[in-house]
Amino acid sequence: MRTVIYPGSFDPLTNGHLDVVQRATKLFDRVIVAVARSESKHPFFTLDERLDMVTQAVHGNGPR
Repeated sequence: MRTVIYPGSFDPLTNGHLDVVQRATKLFDRVIVAVARSESKHPFFTLDERLDMVTQAVHGNGPR
């Protein structure tokens, strides 16, 4: 099984991020989107909000 990890703060999650995820699903068996906590960047959205956004956005692209 080929696995890739796509880390980022995703603050905010963009269509560009989702495009990378979609392309990765065609190249890898498993895509892990790792939402990073980066308080030094002073995020607009909380970590929980970003996790929810990513989860909702990639729903339907396979198991999380």
